[in-house]
Amino acid sequence: MKKIGQFIYSWGNGHYSRMMSLNDELSNYITDEYEVHYSSKEEIYQKLLTRFPDRKQNIHEILMPTPIDGKYGPSVCLSMLNLLLPISGKPPLVRQVSSCLRKEAKLFDTIGFDLVINDGDMGPNVLAKNRKIKSIFITNQFMPKFWKSHFYFYPGAVFIAKQIAKATKIIVADSPPPYTLCEYNLNFPDKIKEKVVYAGHFATSKKRIPKEKTDFEKLIENTDFGYWMRTGNRSTNMITGKKYEEVFHSDEIKNEKRIISHAISDPLIDRVLGKDGKTYSISDALEKKIDWVQIDIGFLSEEEKETTLGYCNYAVINGSHTVMGEIIGIKGKPIIGIPVYDEQTNQIRWAQERKLGTGAKSKKQVIKAILEIRKDHDKFDDSIQQFKENFVSDGAKTAAKIAAQMLEDKR
Repeated sequence: MKKIGQFIYSWGNGHYSRMMSLNDELSNYITDEYEVHYSSKEEIYQKLLTRFPDRKQNIHEILMPTPIDGKYGPSVCLSMLNLLLPISGKPPLVRQVSSCLRKEAKLFDTIGFDLVINDGDMGPNVLAKNRKIKSIFITNQFMPKFWKSHFYFYPGAVFIAKQIAKATKIIVADSPPPYTLCEYNLNFPDKIKEKVVYAGHFATSKKRIPKEKTDFEKLIENTDFGYWMRTGNRSTNMITGKKYEEVFHSDEIKNEKRIISHAISDPLIDRVLGKDGKTYSISDALEKKIDWVQIDIGFLSEEEKETTLGYCNYAVINGSHTVMGEIIGIKGKPIIGIPVYDEQTNQIRWAQERKLGTGAKSKKQVIKAILEIRKDHDKFDDSIQQFKENFVSDGAKTAAKIAAQMLEDKR
């Protein structure tokens, strides 16, 4: 039986969602009998246990090093101190790395992988190369451009790029040039370009199964609004929400209809703010035909998300690569990007240069962007249509085919 190792970096949800899309496609292309072993930590580890309750013996908790959360996103200061000192319950980074590699190496030697697929976790590239095992690294960044004030990230980025380059194949989860959203985060040197494949986004348009509409869907039906997405890990989610709230209190757009998805599975978040200033449950707002201005929703189902993206006029996001592909490439809606990380800034800038949306870092810029889209939505339409026509969305299928071929070649 073939053995496949999937190592999923736990910082953010994009690594997990990409790998699960690929996981769903593998059985369509691998003809031999095979089993998959999954490795991650914290929230992603728990998601794996929930998704595969009958395969818990194949799910491994590996404490991969991740940045330390601060009040507003990852704390650069604490993360740098953590290089040599224990911080926030985490041992020094040097010890974390060595411990992680030892555990991953033990897993390699115990399971005997025939193929390793990594999304965000670079250690297995090194382990696989040393053991002459083929490996795939899925990514949307290699050597990202940094803000001038973040020059101190450069040495770390060079080290990371060297580890990524050790993979047998590097799969970019994006459309081929010149429609590559993450172009400014790649910058591959010529010597490794032969192992790079632009597979396409891992965000496919799902076929909807006819279901009775929820009260939420009925409430927003045929309504024009902005869709404000809070995504990412805890600190990223919190800083994004704080920035959003600052905008909502502005006189210029206080009556601008908006839906805020919190990406937290907590029904206590669900509420509707009417233009009368009162708060309602979703069902009450629907029944009383409330003229609403804001809907907060903890977690949208796939059907509710599809409905929301279908009716929204624009989407406000932090610049997540997977989300940008889904909103612009599949749904054809302009984005307003409020970045938290350099990586997100690069992707938003790329989209803005091509009139697929606009970037905003301050409250004033966000308001200006909303008013601009409202006033001149047509200026984005042609560019978005061209992008949609050239958008490649079957990255998971392409990656699965490559994985199957690499296993076939091992025979």
